[in-house]
Amino acid sequence: MQVDAMDAMIDSPTSSAPTDIRGPRLHGVYDALRAAVLSGEIRPGEGISETRVAARYGVSRTPVREAFRRLADEGFLRIVPQVGTFVAPIQLSAVSDSQFIRETLECRTVRLAAERAEAADVASLTRLLDSHRAVMSPDRHSEFFALDEATHAELARIAGRPAVWDLLVAVKAQLDRVRFLSLHSEGWAAKIVGEHQSIVDRVAARDPDGAEEAMRAHLRTVFAAVDEIARTNSHFFET
Repeated sequence: MQVDAMDAMIDSPTSSAPTDIRGPRLHGVYDALRAAVLSGEIRPGEGISETRVAARYGVSRTPVREAFRRLADEGFLRIVPQVGTFVAPIQLSAVSDSQFIRETLECRTVRLAAERAEAADVASLTRLLDSHRAVMSPDRHSEFFALDEATHAELARIAGRPAVWDLLVAVKAQLDRVRFLSLHSEGWAAKIVGEHQSIVDRVAARDPDGAEEAMRAHLRTVFAAVDEIARTNSHFFET
């Protein structure tokens, strides 16, 4: 029997409602559900119902229905008429496309960051790395992921191209789902932090070629792991 994913979210002692639900209700529900799917809190194939989501967040079914529709458009949910709504599998073709876009844009962006970085910029990146090292334990994956994102966003800011990161956030959702799965691999967090350190070192040295090389190697780390992750979690993926 299909178990509604919201049961686990409601009953789990580690699960909590988002603090921003007092804002526009559609966005509060949408953001919370998107984060839950992205992080794997609710897994591909699990059922999710409008009624239970509405009860969990204390809203009517209207904002929930709109959030479901938006998430379905983005490939996070699948709505099957007369059957139910389910978390969609990770689309390998979308992972490949988003990796291509990310590598193309971020390698160019980090070159600009290396050309433009000032002492204050390097200090900012160093602080992010220090914070990153403090959240490498398995129970802090969400914080680790957020700091990973913040590091790349900061590089885009230093490059003078913050809108590039905004664009990437919009197109890399399926890749991000794989990135969250990769955090469960032993030693993965330390590897990512080490690669970030290599990028920051080259930006600090004002070495555009080295920074691009380090960024390309970093981005391909996750992509190289896709085959293994897909093999061990084949039920989460769709070719």
